[in-house]
Amino acid sequence: MIATIQPSTLSGKIQAPASKSSMQRACAAALIHRGETTIRNAGHSNDDKAALGIIAASGAVVQHISASEIEVNSTAKNVPSDVNCGESGLGIRMFAPLIALNQTPVTINGEGSLLTRPMDFFDEVFPQLGIKVESNKGKLPIILTGPLQPQNITIDGSLSSQFLTGLLMAYAAADASDITITVTNLKSRPYIDLTLKVMEAFGMKVPVNNNYESFYFEKKEINKPGKITYTVEGDWSGGAFLLVAGAIAGNIEVIGLSETSTQADKKILEALRDAGAEMKINGDHISLSPKPLKAFSFDATDCPDLFPPLVALAAYCNGTTTIKGVSRLAHKESNRGLTLQEEFGKMGLTVELNGDIMLVHGGKGLTGAKVHSRHDHRIAMACAVAALKADGATMIEDAEAVNKSYPDFYENIKQLDAGVVTHQPANSVH
Repeated sequence: MIATIQPSTLSGKIQAPASKSSMQRACAAALIHRGETTIRNAGHSNDDKAALGIIAASGAVVQHISASEIEVNSTAKNVPSDVNCGESGLGIRMFAPLIALNQTPVTINGEGSLLTRPMDFFDEVFPQLGIKVESNKGKLPIILTGPLQPQNITIDGSLSSQFLTGLLMAYAAADASDITITVTNLKSRPYIDLTLKVMEAFGMKVPVNNNYESFYFEKKEINKPGKITYTVEGDWSGGAFLLVAGAIAGNIEVIGLSETSTQADKKILEALRDAGAEMKINGDHISLSPKPLKAFSFDATDCPDLFPPLVALAAYCNGTTTIKGVSRLAHKESNRGLTLQEEFGKMGLTVELNGDIMLVHGGKGLTGAKVHSRHDHRIAMACAVAALKADGATMIEDAEAVNKSYPDFYENIKQLDAGVVTHQPANSVH
């Protein structure tokens, strides 16, 4: 699909999408819960659908009560022979330890870019927990044969916090007692806060967090609740693009983003303030208006998904913006550091990569151009937001990449009076 974005002035109110980070964790917790769960404000991105598919294959009965409400009844009587995580990095890393609670071999596969992303931590850690691993040289597909047996272990948290999320939930499901998971160099700590918050909401045994260096499961009984009702948070990752759009292209109000959220990408507010954006916050209503913006410095090490909207913002900030954390970008849906440099370069923006630092030379305006999402949802959205104030129309190829996390993105910005046209080119193959 190609999306054409015309220069536009935005106005109106828009609801932030549901958080796939919150939604996928809720799906995993609902599977472990072994009872009835109602999930409200449920998302419908491709990653969310993959998570629901995994828990359905694993014995949960999933019923869609409405467009935004789902009931899950987890008896966990089924053991899947194989599961497909789609393109979800969180899905594979979080669900693998849960799947490994079974003693029957299960094949885990994925699609698209997930097939090329490294899975070495399974080979390194799972054998320590009594799990047999058959992998494809550290890539998918992998075959796991459990059951997982909680042990005192040390894991490397420098690549991703997502595997730790799965281990924490799996240890809780296996009723780990007097056992510690030690973590070195943990990145994306706010996502672990979200994991612990979801575990608490579902009545799971929550480990003691020792400054993110270790997580200790005490030897104690817990009272497991009956029916659970969980409301998925608004998504700061997707909402960040709406907030940046408002800061550069119009008077808009974004609804449904909580300042008390533990989501890492809430830090977009810090970048907007440092850039001098006109912004007012009233509860979960955030209003933005365009004004001249200035360059800023930002550390995205713990929130690497913010790089794409930050580059779109920095493009319209006078001066050179410095963003730290480029090392976190190599193993995303694309190599995002290089992709941002190349695709925004087509629009006339100079982006320098210097080790772990990205320098964005903004304030000189952008030119409408033909760009490519590189099959990366956040690149597609970043280019679309930047295109709102470009000099001329911008065409985004493979624009449907947004379905991974925010399938309503183009319709949502059209609701704000943006000039957006999407069409499927003839003779295209996807």
